[in-house]
Amino acid sequence: MDAWFPTPLKTSRASHVQLVSMDTPEPTPRRRWLITAGALLSSTLPVLSLHASERLTLTGSSTVAPLALEIAKRFEKLNPGVRIDVQTGGSSRGIADARSGIAQIGLVSRALKPDEADLVAHTIALDGIGLIVHRSNPVATLSDAQVRTLYTGETTQWREVGGPELKVSVVNKAEGRSTLELFLTHFKLKNSDIRPQAVIGDNQQGIKTVSANPGAVGYVSIGAAASEMALGTPIRLLPMSGVAATVDEVRRGRFPLSRPLNLVTRGEPAALARRFIDYARSPAVHDLVEAQAFVTLAPP
Repeated sequence: MDAWFPTPLKTSRASHVQLVSMDTPEPTPRRRWLITAGALLSSTLPVLSLHASERLTLTGSSTVAPLALEIAKRFEKLNPGVRIDVQTGGSSRGIADARSGIAQIGLVSRALKPDEADLVAHTIALDGIGLIVHRSNPVATLSDAQVRTLYTGETTQWREVGGPELKVSVVNKAEGRSTLELFLTHFKLKNSDIRPQAVIGDNQQGIKTVSANPGAVGYVSIGAAASEMALGTPIRLLPMSGVAATVDEVRRGRFPLSRPLNLVTRGEPAALARRFIDYARSPAVHDLVEAQAFVTLAPP
């Protein structure tokens, strides 16, 4: 597995939060801030000696990680001396690391399964998974049956589903990603059924791949796609089952492929982890949730 680590930034003031991608290539420049905003300590700066109780490690979902990073940066400012490391690698990694104790908190972009009853999920936001195509593709909607034929290779030309004379390029998610699991379940597919032209890890890879190929179709976080569309990235979200792929429809509970974004712990969290989770679930971070086009939690 390729590993990529952000280059240390020279700064006069140390920022302890860092987001490390364990399996993603170099991101596009305009989205680089998501990963490098929490700068690593410069080698010229003194390293603070922190007690283990003052440090948290969060690993897992690439959908949850950018939000967790922003929350962690704000939490650190409110709690001097606390260091929070945020790493990606998929929801499966978040589950495994929370279970093993490698991470105090796992990042998981789905509900827990029956065989994960040893873990506790703390939901911080809601999101949907939407189909994306290149902005130049005129196809307005796809039925579930059409999506299945595209992904199984039965349909290889966009003209077969009302589109242009253009070859279909299927973009699929890698194993271990909760987005893949939810997509397969919704469309009643097995991963072995899919005939992809590209296999990607995180949302940014999927968006980058589709935005560079007019014939591509993929599926990513609605929040991530909406944020990129606002920046002018040439992609378009397609409705699903007649429901628009928007944050508002996710909020209303109408979008058919929605999911919770969770912080996961092995049993009840220890003191520092508990404080961070409570903060991440509070109205104090609703602006951060909305800035990433996710849905905030309703008041208890």
